[in-house]
Amino acid sequence: MHSKIAVLGAGSWGTALAILAARNNCQTLLWGHNPEHITSLKTAKQNQRYLPEVIFPELLQLTSEIAEVAAFSNLLLIAVPSHAFKDTLINLRPHLPSDIKIAWATKGFNTDDGFLLHQTVENILGPDTPTAVLSGPTFANEVAANLPTAITIASADISFAEQLATIMRNPGFRVYTSSDIIGVQVGGAVKNVLAIAAGIADGLGFGANTRAALITRGLTEIQRLGLALGGKNESFVGLSGLGDLILTCTDNQSRNRRFGLAIGQGKTKEVAINEINQEIEGISTAEKTYLIAKRIGVEMPITEQVYKVLYQDLEPITAVQNLLQREQKSETAQ
Repeated sequence: MHSKIAVLGAGSWGTALAILAARNNCQTLLWGHNPEHITSLKTAKQNQRYLPEVIFPELLQLTSEIAEVAAFSNLLLIAVPSHAFKDTLINLRPHLPSDIKIAWATKGFNTDDGFLLHQTVENILGPDTPTAVLSGPTFANEVAANLPTAITIASADISFAEQLATIMRNPGFRVYTSSDIIGVQVGGAVKNVLAIAAGIADGLGFGANTRAALITRGLTEIQRLGLALGGKNESFVGLSGLGDLILTCTDNQSRNRRFGLAIGQGKTKEVAINEINQEIEGISTAEKTYLIAKRIGVEMPITEQVYKVLYQDLEPITAVQNLLQREQKSETAQ
C-alpha cells in the first residue's frame, strides 16, 4: 500500500515537493488556493508557470478544496508563503482529524507577530500536534529536475522526522534528520535577508571579497539570533544554516538575491518586486528579524542595514558605509 501525503501550496516549491513525493511511490495530493490555477495544472499535467516541462507523475492528484486535504491524508506538508501560513492553518482546522501531523517547507516568521512557525501551529492546533520543518539549500527547479540535493527535516518527534524522511528520500534526494526545530527554522528564514544584502552588494558593483565577508558575518548573525531563541549551533553550520545561506547568497536562481541586485542597481522596491513577480520572503523577514533582534537585544548589523534600506529609504551605499565604519572589534566577540 502506498504512503499518502498532502502538500499545500502550488507554487514552485510546493509543486516540486509534491512531484518528489509522487515519484517516490507516495500517493500525493497537491492543493492550491486558486481554482483556475489548479484547473490549468490538471489540464496541462504540469505547472507551466513555475516548473515548465516537468510532467506530473501518475500518483500526483490536485485540488483547490481545502476539505479534501485532511480527508486525503493525516500527514500534511505546507509550502505556502509565510504571510499565508497562519490563514492556511485556520482554514484547515475545522477539517483536521485528531491524529493530524503538520510539516512545513515555508521559510520565514509569522507575519502577524514574528513567531516561529512551530509556535503558530501550537497556538492554532494545540501543543500536542506533531510538527516538523523541512529546510536546506534547495531550488525548486533542481529538485524537480532530479538533480542531487540534500536537506534537513527537524522535529521534536524523531519518529515523525523519520516518517517524512522516508517519503522524501531517494538516491538523488538525501535527507538528514534533526531535533532542532528552532535552529533549522531560524537559518531558513534569516538567510533570505542576507541574500538581499549580498545582492545589494553585487548590484553596487562590489566584488567577491565583499560577498564572502557578508556571508561569513551573516552566518554570525544567524548564530546569534538562533542561539538566543533556543537553537543549537550545529544547525547553523549545517545544511539549513550555512548550506542554505551559501546557496541563496551566490546563485541568481534566488529571488531574494535578484531582488537585492535590483535594489543595488538603483531600482525601487516596487519595480524590483514587479520584475521578479514571485514571492520574495526576505522582504517581510527583514522587518520581523530586525524587530525580534531589537526586542531580545541581539546585535545584527547587516540585517539592520537591510531593514533600513527596505523600510526607511536608506541609500544602499550609505548602508555599506555604515557597516564598514562600525567600531573595531574582535572577530569572535559576541
